[in-house]
Amino acid sequence: MRWIKKTTIQYAFLVLIVIVTTPAVSAGVVVHSQAEYGKAVKQAQPGDTIVLANGEWKDFEIVFTGEGKADRPITLTVQDKGKVVISGRSNLRLAGQHLVVSGLVFKNGYTPTGEVISFRRNKEDLAYHSRVTEVVIDSYNNPERTETDYWVIMYGRNNRFDHNHLVGKNNKGVTMAVRLDSEASQQNHHRIDHNYFGYRPNLGSNGGETLRIGTSHYSLTDSYTVVENNFFERCNGEVEIISNKSGRNVYRGNVFLESRGTLTLRHGNDNLVENNVFFGNGVDHTGGIRLINKRQTIRNNYMQGLTGHRFASALTVMNGVPDSPINRYHQVEDSVIENNTVIDSLHIEMAAGSDEERSAVPKNTVFRNNLIYNRDGASIITVHDDISGIDFEGNVLNAVETPAIDRGFSSRRVELQKLPTGLMRPVDPDLAGVGASVDLAVLDRASTGVDWYPKPDNRPRFGSGKTTRIEPARDALYEAVKAAAAGDVIELAGGDYLVEKFIEVHVPLTVRAADDSNRPHIEFERSALFEIKDGGSLKLEGLRISGKSAPDNAGNAMIRTSRYSMLNAYDLLVEDCDVVDLDVNHSFNFLEVAKSTLADRIEIRNSRFRNISGAILELDKETDDLGLYNAEYVTIERSEFEDIGEALAVLYRGGTDESTFGPHFDVRQSKLQNVGKSKRNKSGASVSLLGVQLADIHDVEFIESAPLRVTLTVGGPITRVTNNTFKATPAPEIRNGEAVLSDNTVSP
Repeated sequence: MRWIKKTTIQYAFLVLIVIVTTPAVSAGVVVHSQAEYGKAVKQAQPGDTIVLANGEWKDFEIVFTGEGKADRPITLTVQDKGKVVISGRSNLRLAGQHLVVSGLVFKNGYTPTGEVISFRRNKEDLAYHSRVTEVVIDSYNNPERTETDYWVIMYGRNNRFDHNHLVGKNNKGVTMAVRLDSEASQQNHHRIDHNYFGYRPNLGSNGGETLRIGTSHYSLTDSYTVVENNFFERCNGEVEIISNKSGRNVYRGNVFLESRGTLTLRHGNDNLVENNVFFGNGVDHTGGIRLINKRQTIRNNYMQGLTGHRFASALTVMNGVPDSPINRYHQVEDSVIENNTVIDSLHIEMAAGSDEERSAVPKNTVFRNNLIYNRDGASIITVHDDISGIDFEGNVLNAVETPAIDRGFSSRRVELQKLPTGLMRPVDPDLAGVGASVDLAVLDRASTGVDWYPKPDNRPRFGSGKTTRIEPARDALYEAVKAAAAGDVIELAGGDYLVEKFIEVHVPLTVRAADDSNRPHIEFERSALFEIKDGGSLKLEGLRISGKSAPDNAGNAMIRTSRYSMLNAYDLLVEDCDVVDLDVNHSFNFLEVAKSTLADRIEIRNSRFRNISGAILELDKETDDLGLYNAEYVTIERSEFEDIGEALAVLYRGGTDESTFGPHFDVRQSKLQNVGKSKRNKSGASVSLLGVQLADIHDVEFIESAPLRVTLTVGGPITRVTNNTFKATPAPEIRNGEAVLSDNTVSP
């Protein structure tokens, strides 16, 4: 690089920037095959650089070992950033001293072992004083969604993981973890900084954390890991975005954008959480910080637009278990929560999780100088148990008429101003010491990850592609779907369509009527019309679909998922459709799902279903009772269901796991007539819900139908059954708990 007309000071400053931000890379030796790489790594000496030639390196299990020096590390890098792809069944293991890895892109495959990147070669041979930087792992997932692997695990001591890009972890297993399972990996002083942790979709079970430091077994051991200036965007795997399970860690300067869950101090003591920013933007279940254990400090954090409740609240102080075993909940003790700002968020929970087991209330803890502002003056603090062990002082609420806690809080009208950072602060100088500091910085998304690999956008699944119009003809719909790209729309002209082949849906796709006044009529001759494959989603609009041409077989379905595990969650949206005559034989379902498949959204709106021998939505294939389930959100609105042999919906989530948010079930302004009366209806109900976390059933007519049955399980479920009419239908049955039942009418 040539610098022209720079002063000596400017030159020195620029050189310093390069030294600090860029791994030392000499010209190095370029290798073109795995054999050449193996030879080069055996010969590498301090200061040497091994360069992978541009191209795809498939099925490459990289073992990078060596003994570098602090001023002369051994480096593994690439010829051109973004042009070296590690694919197939590949991984990276590094072990030794002063090693640097940069520029790799892992995609189009998955690890053959338990980790994509491991800071060790084996249990005895670990990495020390080593660095992984500017590495991309993009959707590098085991095809079996419930198979566990990790993308990154740090072992050893004094290692750094920085400016990396991790996005699209879909299968079970923590995205990144620090392990303390040997003395050589404890008190490790690792640094995790300036990484971009991108979209991690809802897993629908435990095991979907984005970052975990430690494990329960070693949680009383100190790690001294620093996690700072990382960007977490839409990290939705489970209730714990970050799971802290060790001691003396620091979480500083990170941004959490629209991420469901919390930074959770699950195990371990003496941790510091400061200067972090949480933007929920009103997205469901977005949360802030959850406090458990001893001597934790939570200070100068900013939370805005968070909607989460219970364990995913903006701030959650947990109850513990008396004399807790190491893997349960230790009592909150000797902790400090100070100078945090919570704006326009829905919940703060005190003594959360209080029950027969978790009865150890917080003690010797301080909650001071925090600002809690909701523009409507809502009281958002919920107290679940005795909180006399928390000393409240100097906290300010915005115009809350009846605060849940009357000591240590002042309620007054607070005027806010927006700072250049985009954060809000009180205008009144008397409140200068309340809430997060005026100097709190907001990390720029662009300063994290790498600048040569695009960060994902948040485009809608449906309607973002091209529109293709088809006329009624043999195989017209089949061929149009086969040729479609993600986001495409297929418009059907009026007329009759007879489908003779299974239509496989591999991408998000909309199929709709071109003209609402001349609706297309679709019949199908196979046991299913549509099969949603992994990566596919389907939206149907303005169609009339009949099953009368289907084969005379038991167990047909109009729509089914892949019969095998689907790595990606799918959407199924039905708008203004008529579905009739799915009754050529028994158990003919509208939707048939398989085990290890998850719908992110199923929505039925303004539609009519008639003469169906099976169920509309049979979402009950996860019967292992491990907390898994088949659909996250189910919404039915302004729709009619008549002569349905089995249930409108069966939604099942078994087990005692508390790490998930769903399922969610919402039925409103709809009509069920003669639903669920078939002798083959195993649920015995018109609607059967078990383990659903949020259920809302209102303004629904149940006429001559089987009962509504709700079984409540773990996780603090909320069920509302309001303003419904049950005519010649039994009253709702609520089992194993209480629900909100109001303004319902039951009549003969």
